Amino acid sequence: MSNNFKEWKEALLAEKQKYDEEKEFKATVKKVYSKPRDYYNKLSASVKKAGHQSPGGLDCFKDENRVFSEKNTQKYLQNTSYFETYNAMKEQDSWD
Repeated sequence: MSNNFKEWKEALLAEKQKYDEEKEFKATVKKVYSKPRDYYNKLSASVKKAGHQSPGGLDCFKDENRVFSEKNTQKYLQNTSYFETYNAMKEQDSWD
């Protein structure tokens, strides 16, 4: 009888240890993932404040601040080697 009791005791202690480890793991996971949301809200607020600094919001990309119009830029590029090289490479790489 004492042999049977020891086996039951060992099995129950092993189950209790497994249960305690799982409970500790769940508590750790809950602690890690339950960070306060204020951190995320502050981040999004700072991103919203910096919205005017996005590439679309810069003054250099606005039409009224450009020195050369689109037409002037095209006329200038047509007379350069860049444009000739671009056209040559475009025809070379076509799938037709």
